[in-house]
Amino acid sequence: MSRYRGPRFKKIRRLGALPGLTSKRPRAGSDLRNQSRSGKKSQYRIRLEEKQKLRFHYGLTERQLLKYVRIAGKAKGSTGQVLLQLLEMRLDNILFRLGMALTIPQARQLVNHGHILVNGRIVDIPSYRCKPRDIITVKDEQNSRTLVQNLLESSAPEELPNHLTLHTFQYEGLVNQIIDRKCVGLKINELLVVEYYSRQT
Repeated sequence: MSRYRGPRFKKIRRLGALPGLTSKRPRAGSDLRNQSRSGKKSQYRIRLEEKQKLRFHYGLTERQLLKYVRIAGKAKGSTGQVLLQLLEMRLDNILFRLGMALTIPQARQLVNHGHILVNGRIVDIPSYRCKPRDIITVKDEQNSRTLVQNLLESSAPEELPNHLTLHTFQYEGLVNQIIDRKCVGLKINELLVVEYYSRQT
């Protein structure tokens, strides 16, 4: 199944806030709450919606998400928490959380086009897994820095999660540690996602 490229507000209306999917805000008065046409939701639907929320927020294909769930299942610790850590430590998500991109798809484009360096080397793989003490910088070229400067200025100032540090004037971000569960940028019940995939892992 390919990555979703359809109308983004349609997904937000059904699943709730997905900050990584779009930087646009709904018009005043429009109701984007998760609405159920049929009244009470089945347990399957609740789990499916949590899984879809995770998938659309981080911009993953179904296959990629299943792969992450399998990796998390083999790791030590809570599968759900490990899954969120794996997704949050992706390079495209780190750029989004640093404010160097307005959305995760935009961050993915920056990486694909070779604007981003990790520890001094160009990385053009958005799914690259960042580690503590990694230094993420913008390529030392005028067009790369101008592009990121414009994005930093237009992004809404939010409190940076404690696992990241941003040095705006050096166009540099630092990964301090593995993200803590309470700093994850999405309201999600990760246990329901793990339960959804339990038959496939």
